[in-house]
Amino acid sequence: MGLPIFQVDAFTDKPFAGNPAAVCLLLNGEKSSEWMQQVAMEMNLSETAFLVPRGDGWKLRWFTPAVEVDLCGHATLASAFVLFSQGLAQANEVISFYTQSGLLKASRNGDWIELDFPAEPAWAEEMDPAIFRALGVKPVFAGRNRIDYMVEVETEQEVLTLKPDMGRLAALTQRGVMVTAKATRPGFDFVSRFFGPGIGIDEDPVTGSAHCCLGPYWQGKLNKAEFYAWQASARGGAVKVRLKDDRVFLGGQAAMVLKGELL
Repeated sequence: MGLPIFQVDAFTDKPFAGNPAAVCLLLNGEKSSEWMQQVAMEMNLSETAFLVPRGDGWKLRWFTPAVEVDLCGHATLASAFVLFSQGLAQANEVISFYTQSGLLKASRNGDWIELDFPAEPAWAEEMDPAIFRALGVKPVFAGRNRIDYMVEVETEQEVLTLKPDMGRLAALTQRGVMVTAKATRPGFDFVSRFFGPGIGIDEDPVTGSAHCCLGPYWQGKLNKAEFYAWQASARGGAVKVRLKDDRVFLGGQAAMVLKGELL
């Protein structure tokens, strides 16, 4: 019998939007890192999540087609969605995920799932001007957190029309770079895009983990603790962001696209 595997579109309420992730259930125990990397290459999505039962929760690891990553929001949302939809977690249950970024949690509220993640705030830091040339932007703010670079630009339109030089960005020492601006579209607080060619993802459709940085940043700019954010990739996706102490709560919906067995 094969291993259960699913493809879920995260941070959207309909198929073929948001950010697709594969979720593989390793109900009989963990596989090697090399095997998981090969599966992620085969799935060829921005992330493939692997879930192993662990006591009161699940061990969770994430792989791009090229590398393992320490934190991934949309594949965690997809993982929670699979557990709830397949009856492996009850609707009122708080799911515990044990990861390389510590304990993460997920709970369900109607059609929405909220993820409890650590805040990953950015600090101002001088960046190589080649990064700005590769992005084609003039920054309002530039900095980084422990995972990514972050750049704020003046207008939403600049974010929407970015056409980065992926070859130059692939040389980044961080996982990737997020570019953000205050939103002008009704109902949203800020917009962003995320580029990570160095880890095999030219543009990530919706990046939950980036909002662990963007939330604290815009809290300081807009003096509020709850946001509705739009990631302006071609597929696009909406993220609810809520801050409390040193945690960031990310809300999103998801849609099942495919399920089967990995032989």
